[in-house]
Amino acid sequence: MSVWHQAYLYLNDPLNWSKSGGILDLLVEHLRISVVAVLVAMVVALPVGVLLGHTGRGGGFTVALSNVSRAVPTLALLTVFAVTPIGFGPTATTIALALFAVPPILTNAYVGFREVDRDVVEASRAMGLNGRQVVFQAELPLAAPLLMTGVRTAAVQVVATATLAALVAGGGLGEIISLGFGQQDYGAVLAGAVLVAALAVLTELVLSVVSFLLTPGQKRLPFLHARAQRPGRPAEVAASPL
Repeated sequence: MSVWHQAYLYLNDPLNWSKSGGILDLLVEHLRISVVAVLVAMVVALPVGVLLGHTGRGGGFTVALSNVSRAVPTLALLTVFAVTPIGFGPTATTIALALFAVPPILTNAYVGFREVDRDVVEASRAMGLNGRQVVFQAELPLAAPLLMTGVRTAAVQVVATATLAALVAGGGLGEIISLGFGQQDYGAVLAGAVLVAALAVLTELVLSVVSFLLTPGQKRLPFLHARAQRPGRPAEVAASPL
């Protein structure tokens, strides 16, 4: 029996889903850790990124420092937390994942606001808008696509990396993989990996739709845009026979 067939049997067994500590319980735990970590990262990174992008002061150094922090592995943070009062468990995992999610959110927020056309900002000020109104009424709508890209990137990374929570008793779908390795049940290992990958892809799709809906202005579906720009069929020609 191949490993793929063993994984199929594991996923097709209703008991593996419904029992206490089964797939559904681990899925809820995995999502809870990931959502809390991303929300904490958003609360920390978005105001800083927006402020730095709006003022243009100190942003380059802060974003560079934030990007350097990506080099610190999440597993190393979990190991450090283990010898501190934070210890093992979901709290340590959530803190480590939140730190892991800050750089992409901060960087995209900063770049999104800095790339807003300065003429738009100056025109807004000339119309009498104060600093806060310029941020929320002029810059934020234009920066929204990059902001959402940062949140989406961070969320997908967190969902995939939350698998490490099982190594520090943090729960989540990683427990299926960890337990499978311990029992040399490679079908369960593969099943756990498939579940984590499917959850990461689903997160990407859901947040892409949310980003599409929240982006102001005229919207165009990405696959229709690509089809309209195929070689030999430019969008303008397809739209107008003239």
